[in-house]
Amino acid sequence: MENSGSHPEVMVPPVEGVAGGGTAYGWSESGIQDPNVLRGSIDPLKVHSSELVHVWCMPNSANVGPQDMPRPLEPISLLAARNERENVQIALRPKVSWAGSSIAGSVQVQCTDLCSTSGDRLVVGESLKMRRVVPILGVPDALVPLELPLSQLTLHPGETTVIWISVDVPTTQPPGQYEGEVIITATRADAESTAQCLGKAERNQLYQELKSCLDVVEPIDGKSLDEVVERVKSASISLRRVLLSPSFSDSYLDNGSDMMEEDAISNLSVRVKLSLTVWDFILPATPSLPAVIGISDTVIEDRFGVEHGSSEWYEALDQHFKWLLQFKISPYFCRWGESMRVLTYTCPWPADHPKSDEYFSDPRLAAYAVPYRPVVSCGDTPKDFLQRQVEILRTKNHWRKAYFYLWDEPLNLEHYEAIRNMASEIHAYAPDARIMTTYYCGPSDAPLASNNFEAFLKVPEFLRPHTQIYCTSEWVIGNREDLAKDIIAEIQPENGEEWWTYVCMGPSDPHPNWHLGMRGTQHRAVMWRVWKEGGTGFLYWGANCYEKAMVPSAEIRFRRGLPPGDGVLYYPGQVFSSSQEPVASLRLERLLSGLQDIEYLKLYSSRFGREEGLQLLEKTGMYLGPERYTHEHVPIDAMRGEVFRTCRSESNF
Repeated sequence: MENSGSHPEVMVPPVEGVAGGGTAYGWSESGIQDPNVLRGSIDPLKVHSSELVHVWCMPNSANVGPQDMPRPLEPISLLAARNERENVQIALRPKVSWAGSSIAGSVQVQCTDLCSTSGDRLVVGESLKMRRVVPILGVPDALVPLELPLSQLTLHPGETTVIWISVDVPTTQPPGQYEGEVIITATRADAESTAQCLGKAERNQLYQELKSCLDVVEPIDGKSLDEVVERVKSASISLRRVLLSPSFSDSYLDNGSDMMEEDAISNLSVRVKLSLTVWDFILPATPSLPAVIGISDTVIEDRFGVEHGSSEWYEALDQHFKWLLQFKISPYFCRWGESMRVLTYTCPWPADHPKSDEYFSDPRLAAYAVPYRPVVSCGDTPKDFLQRQVEILRTKNHWRKAYFYLWDEPLNLEHYEAIRNMASEIHAYAPDARIMTTYYCGPSDAPLASNNFEAFLKVPEFLRPHTQIYCTSEWVIGNREDLAKDIIAEIQPENGEEWWTYVCMGPSDPHPNWHLGMRGTQHRAVMWRVWKEGGTGFLYWGANCYEKAMVPSAEIRFRRGLPPGDGVLYYPGQVFSSSQEPVASLRLERLLSGLQDIEYLKLYSSRFGREEGLQLLEKTGMYLGPERYTHEHVPIDAMRGEVFRTCRSESNF
């Protein structure tokens, strides 16, 4: 039986991530004893759940791992604008084992609607969602959806389980104070309380899980031995997941009674109060700062077994595009060629297809990539294709969102000359077209200045007028924010030029990036840095660039030679269940939070000036520079609270 109750003299370890100190991973409970801990046979229907399970809440910027220790339970109080998503975490850790098996026990987690005194509500399943935080390489990252409004979780001895709760506030939601609860109830895990609880949806999920195993292993005729082995391994993983799932083991390996009665839940549950203040500010439908994120179409083709240009291929890309828009990013699909030449496109359909207008007119899309040559063979020459696409798109109101991304990180004169030639061809058809070039150095075989940084600064002069969006690596700037001013000084906004930035393998810790294991505030600070330095856009090279696999449920492996998590911001849903919906990472949610923070800062600056906005970052301690930003969540709340206090309409509160 687990001996892990709370103790007033036990030091609470820090909760933040694995990079740069402040890690809770590997924390041991040895020696921690609670004299009041329950012993012997325990019936959860006769004991209050607080006697069996530690429950505590953590902000969305905390990395809460399996070995994190309990903290005091406090009510949740959140602030959100309309058209904003706000998140919070609830952590569970068993005090004792009551299941009589290898698990500590099971709990039911139920979320109620959030209601205001005027009768308005935020509905579970629509505005409120629950996801389980699943570690990747031992680090909390994947957010796997849970059933709503009630889910059942298995707790393991000595491990902390984390639930991620998201509240999406609609644009039309009336401002006010909303109240609700998250109810946690320990249940009988020996099947007495769960055998008959499977509804139609859960039975269907088990059926789909088992069917997916057949779908993976049956079509093996003509496949290579390596692919057959991979399919068998994938099926084994899926079968093991089904057999070990509480739904299967509890429901089919034993018999018992029904779900816990409602009065038992009411009397024995831990009830976490959740309060949300919705204020009258509406985040713009179109993000103020375009964040363009690459999606590898070849990864989708390989993993999901879809042929390039087939109807299944269009469907798969369409699903990814629509799902990613919720994170206020502007996805583009990409296919890499030789020497870092890249074919990029936001819409797989040509410009004269109805889908093109549907994609590009979506207000959530801040920018879109136009392909330089056909994405799917269409019989046209590349030049005819380009001319027709540009002529159609230039007539649309959304043309202002368009850009061409032709080459990634040119290194020598040959690369730069290729960009010049392609840009000249595009500008012959559309003089107002925007060409984006990513770079971190000048041409190595034709130095533009006496030192590397001076040569880097001369790239705009060297590429002009063949590039309009100069997108530079944050790695070049390092911790020298003053260098950003030198870069901006070379840009000519009066001629339609912009300065964007990107992160890739670098910069590394302690600078902001989206590597697995960095602090939660480090992930969120990527966007704080962009805003403070004065960039007007941001690019990230890949969100699904994991190692090649031939089946959807294959184990996720990060690419060799890259920091863990680099190029991966979401996972295939089939890795975790039978669901075909992608699974977001904590890092993707923090990208969204950072973009929303920019809207707060932009609102504040529109009222009081940009200098005051920069002062707000500093006086709250939220972000002072790439090596000086908060490791705690309090300054984030302080910044948001100050914007709320000074910019809200008093009549609504």
